[in-house]
Amino acid sequence: MAGTGPDIQDIDTTRPHPARVYDWFLGGKDNYPVDEQLGRQIAAIDGGAPKAARANRAFMRRATRALAAETGIRQFLDIGTGIPTEPNLHQIAQSVVPDARVVYVDNDPIVLAHASALLRGTPEGVTEYVQADARNPHAILEQAARVLDLDRPVALSLIALLHFVADEDGAHGLVSTLVEALAPGSALVLSTMTADFEPENVRRGIAAYAAGGVTLVARSHAEVSTFFRGLDLLEPGIVPVADWRPDEAPADGPISLYGGVARKP
Repeated sequence: MAGTGPDIQDIDTTRPHPARVYDWFLGGKDNYPVDEQLGRQIAAIDGGAPKAARANRAFMRRATRALAAETGIRQFLDIGTGIPTEPNLHQIAQSVVPDARVVYVDNDPIVLAHASALLRGTPEGVTEYVQADARNPHAILEQAARVLDLDRPVALSLIALLHFVADEDGAHGLVSTLVEALAPGSALVLSTMTADFEPENVRRGIAAYAAGGVTLVARSHAEVSTFFRGLDLLEPGIVPVADWRPDEAPADGPISLYGGVARKP
């Protein structure tokens, strides 16, 4: 494993953490009462929130599988991992290409506390994690380059991450710095929240997160499109995550998350 293990004392159980709330939405066990409390508040406001979390996770699986099977990409950089909830990205990628190299990046100590137990990949592949903040892309690239060959294509996954980073906090700079550092043929996989479909529910959800000390940003389709500027979108483009190459019947009702996959020319 890359990096050093976290001190369990670093885990703040007095404030909700987005990754742990997400884990609660997905039915995971690696969350605390404060996370469950916020999760229940969000679900009371928007009963579709757990459904959206599941749809987002399924989007990650389909996008990862498509890139591994169709593009020849064998390297994956996943920032804001969704660990410890399974299945994880390396399990999907290495089921298609056993020699895939996967680097996870997260700054939540509970994620890293679980990583050494969870990140068991194929013998042919490599699965590593680094501890870094998504708002520091240069540190991420420096650490990822110890495992990944950045002169070869990399699939960069920013799944349900950017709605926790406001524009004024450098969301666009984060994405552009990472994409610019990757080789031609690399890919960007991105999903993020929108208020295009259920503006009132989303507004109330943002307020609930804010009360818990968590920044949450909703973006329009046009605003999400700016993250893909200069890249070649794969079909079907930027769509609600449940509509990106679905392999099962779509869930009832809207999903307030856009997703897209694009290649770097």
